[in-house]
Amino acid sequence: MDSMLLTPLPVADVFYAFRESTLAGKAIVALLFAGSILAWSIMVTKGMELSRAMRESARFLDLFRKESHPVSLYVKKKVFANSPLFTIYEMGCLAIGRELERGEFPDRDELLHHGMGAPVGQLSRLQMEAIRNLAERNVASQALQMENNMGVLATAVTSAPFLGLLGTVWGVMDGFAGMAEQGSANLSAVAPGISAALLTTVVGLLVALPSAIGYNLLTNKIRVLTVQMDNFAQEFDSEVRRIYFKD
Repeated sequence: MDSMLLTPLPVADVFYAFRESTLAGKAIVALLFAGSILAWSIMVTKGMELSRAMRESARFLDLFRKESHPVSLYVKKKVFANSPLFTIYEMGCLAIGRELERGEFPDRDELLHHGMGAPVGQLSRLQMEAIRNLAERNVASQALQMENNMGVLATAVTSAPFLGLLGTVWGVMDGFAGMAEQGSANLSAVAPGISAALLTTVVGLLVALPSAIGYNLLTNKIRVLTVQMDNFAQEFDSEVRRIYFKD
């Protein structure tokens, strides 16, 4: 029983290994620790951002499909600030106003209010193409914005294990160099150095594994939102054609 109580805890072993590490090993562990903090902050903030975007996009789509006119929500001044779909919609409505005010209706707000009651004004094929191209550009822009900082997370996934391996190899080399200087191959003499060397690999894996899981989960959410944006851009274009375009 007493021997079990005296058995050192794994955490204590980790601190012991860190104390026994060389300066290079400690620097690598510190770098990996800073990278872990950065990776976790990106995963948490990006996860919250994408979750809000998915919730608000679902609400926006539900309301948009209940309206009989494609610009109704814009006229009613409904705002879904966290939804990338709403950003595409808002820019599309502004584009419709810009195109139509070239003709009979100089007041954009008045035009959109009247447009809710019946089809007013006509958009040419060239104007419809301009609105569709704008929507596609906004889809690409929103997709790039959602992918912001994902490259840093991908770097943590790929680089952390190799950085940890570098520290391990470096530490093992120092350990064998110490053995050569002492002229002794006693295990008790080299075990602390080997343990310290392996610490960097352990820390590297502890950084890489959560980062890889988080990266895959976030990438899947971004993919879902990107597909939703593409589908909405096509749906919005169809609704605008139904109301404003006369072939």
